[in-house]
Amino acid sequence: MSQRIAEVERNTLETQIKIKVNLDGSGLASFLTGVPFLDHMLDQVARHGLIDMDIDAKGDLQIDAHHTVEDIGITLGQALKKALGDKKGIVRYGHAYVPLDEALSRVVIDFSGRPGLFYQVDYPRSSIGAFDVDLFREFFQGFVNHAGVSLHIDNLKGTNAHHIAETIFKAFGRAIRMAITGDPRMAGIMPSTKGSL
Repeated sequence: MSQRIAEVERNTLETQIKIKVNLDGSGLASFLTGVPFLDHMLDQVARHGLIDMDIDAKGDLQIDAHHTVEDIGITLGQALKKALGDKKGIVRYGHAYVPLDEALSRVVIDFSGRPGLFYQVDYPRSSIGAFDVDLFREFFQGFVNHAGVSLHIDNLKGTNAHHIAETIFKAFGRAIRMAITGDPRMAGIMPSTKGSL
């Protein structure tokens, strides 16, 4: 499998974002987004997914974090899609259950080429610190649309909003890690009966 590294830059009137990923890294990460709680969650994805990730984002945070969070999801999806290339030889499917104290979440992903987000999460409060929890859905929707994946996210239990969010992002990282792993028995083979993903 060749090096799976990608850099993507996305510039709009609302945000300017640069992302670099190495899918075969060790979880090293650097974030300059202006949204500290999102940085904390993205660090979980990098560490649990073993993806090296650098994200530099400037957005209209004087309005709110919506555009920045959504556009980081979009750009991260583009970067993963670019780094994966034709997807030959990958496992394709990934899943993870992750607990954190009382919270437990499940994430299942399919690098199918077909975007779909199925998100069942009820937070006990509307914000974690200054972060609006509604923005998590926007992040994942942006990611799904541009990575071309089917993504199922279910919080199974939890009473602490921080714990719930952390279990989701840790499980997201681990599910990606499983799905993008090379399967030696599938070397050079497309993991689809259709011949393309």
